[in-house]
Amino acid sequence: MGIPSPFSGRCCMLACGVLAVFLGMFLQRSEAGCAKRGDSKCCTGRNNECYEYTRRRAVCYCDTYCQKTGDCCDDYQPVCQISAIDCVVGSWGPWSECGSLCGVGSKERTRQVSVPPRNGGAPCPDLKQRRGCFGHNAVCNSAREVAKILPDSFKRNFKDPWRRPHMLMKEEKPSYCVYLRVKQASQPCRLGFWSTQLVRERAVCVECQGDAMGSRGRCDGEGLQGTRTFWTAASVPGCQGSWVRESSAEECRCPARSFIFV
Repeated sequence: MGIPSPFSGRCCMLACGVLAVFLGMFLQRSEAGCAKRGDSKCCTGRNNECYEYTRRRAVCYCDTYCQKTGDCCDDYQPVCQISAIDCVVGSWGPWSECGSLCGVGSKERTRQVSVPPRNGGAPCPDLKQRRGCFGHNAVCNSAREVAKILPDSFKRNFKDPWRRPHMLMKEEKPSYCVYLRVKQASQPCRLGFWSTQLVRERAVCVECQGDAMGSRGRCDGEGLQGTRTFWTAASVPGCQGSWVRESSAEECRCPARSFIFV
């Protein structure tokens, strides 16, 4: 029997120490996974922050997306799938009114979440639906009327000495003002002296005088609040466009260099 070398003993002790450290790391890593993530063990959808380390110190994930990419942690199934709570939604609500009073628009309906997803459960489906519609309000006929306009120099409320007596007794209806914003004007509008004021995004005042009022006591083509309608200049051929009514005022006179309905 030979004499044991002191070097062999040291090597044995060193090897045992390395083995112990390795086993400690191995055992510690073997316990890593979704269960070690605290309260938010599992995540829904794709979440790159929802990860842990495997026993070989490789990154693994605890989100729902890992089932597609195949990089789930070893304990994903027992930890996340058993405790997963899928999203639950209620019934669809009624459809809203058509977004357009006249013409093509859209309507929508919604539903609420009854139970939110937890622990990697299935995410919620769409909570809003939208579909097309065609609005036909009672005021749509007014929106289809095309206004005929002239400059205010054509105002009719002058005293005509040749007017018949019975016409002098006729009761004058008070004028009202409609304030609109021009959205479009054709090229020929630049050729007329007064129609050059009709340019895009300019606010204009158009007066409805009593002689121009129809059977409804209103002027044709006065427009519809917030809806694009159309106009044409009566004395300038080819001058036409569109505008949007912003407001109106009863018993009103437009300022100088304005317009009147015909």
